[in-house]
Amino acid sequence: MSGHSKWATTKHRKAAVDAKRGKAFTRLGKEITVAARMGGGDPESNPRLRLAVGKAREANMPMDNVKRAIQKGTGELPGVVYEEIVYEGYGPGGVALLIEVATDNRNRTVGELRHALTKHGGKMGETGCVAWMFHKQGMITVDAAGVSEDALIEVALAAGADDVRRDAESFDVVTGPEAFEAVRDAIEAGGFPVSQAEVRMEPETAVKLDGKDAERMLKLMELIEDQDDVQAVSANFDIPDEVMERVLA
Repeated sequence: MSGHSKWATTKHRKAAVDAKRGKAFTRLGKEITVAARMGGGDPESNPRLRLAVGKAREANMPMDNVKRAIQKGTGELPGVVYEEIVYEGYGPGGVALLIEVATDNRNRTVGELRHALTKHGGKMGETGCVAWMFHKQGMITVDAAGVSEDALIEVALAAGADDVRRDAESFDVVTGPEAFEAVRDAIEAGGFPVSQAEVRMEPETAVKLDGKDAERMLKLMELIEDQDDVQAVSANFDIPDEVMERVLA
């Protein structure tokens, strides 16, 4: 598992804390609203909305909140119009960063991101400077406890998965974005405990970090992800487990 993939999994396990602070629900609500505005309010005919509503259910977001977010997107309720932007930049050690935001104030958002990057040894980049280093990929994480690896591999590959990787506590099922929903549905139908499922940007290569650069990078990720307008952050760092665990403790 790459450093950034491990980061994403670790952050997911802390999602309950984020939800209590309201961060997770705010982020999910924005995604649902944007998805409904772009593709309509019916999840059956809007794949992006279907995925967003699924994430909301995983996070135990109240369905009344989900319904209101959809209605804001379709115009049935008044709401803010969010602009989707992907900012590119660099972290400590030359790590590539893709920062996906949904904002109603571009100037505020870019100012906050520039401040965070500068504070921790990074900088904003031009459009296209690092996007070529990433590709879109589905990732479905299954808790390993009590799971037969052979059975999971059989179900996942039959549904169209590209690979199944074993970690200490979980399996990561890798898919192309077009096969993601079919593979996730097959895994859930097979009774396997899915702890996380998302389509995200994965790096082609990794930058190895240790020492101060590693600590600064993880603090930068925390700071960026804590920004209200940020929906997702992708980065190509690779940090030793012991360093990551110490900084995130």
